[in-house]
Amino acid sequence: MDIEGHKAVVREFDELGNGIGDLERLDELCTPDMVNHALAPGMPSGLEGTRQFLLRARRDIHPARWLETSVVAEGDLVVQFGRREMYWPGGPFRGVDLTAGTVARDVAFAYRLRGGRICERWAIRDDLAMIQQLRT
Repeated sequence: MDIEGHKAVVREFDELGNGIGDLERLDELCTPDMVNHALAPGMPSGLEGTRQFLLRARRDIHPARWLETSVVAEGDLVVQFGRREMYWPGGPFRGVDLTAGTVARDVAFAYRLRGGRICERWAIRDDLAMIQQLRT
């Protein structure tokens, strides 16, 4: 698969994270042994943990969206960076009790693809910006 094909896979995966699309597509977009380095402690590893995260995030009710984004790719790597808006339902986050609300923060997602499917994923987020916006 070429670079534009890799970008298309990542864009479709990203739509799932934004609350758009069918989660059953995860099996086609990701390898069965996918490693998601961005999952919280205690979540199952790999594809199942990713599926559970997307279900728990309730993006169908509280969608996320990019305010601005850039996608770059080279070889088997794709990086998506920009400013992302999302709804936080309230509750503890990284040991801090946060109120419910909408936040915007800088985010970078990195993906490695194998055979045209995502086999690794990383997330780098400005969590401090989120905490500052929602701190009770």
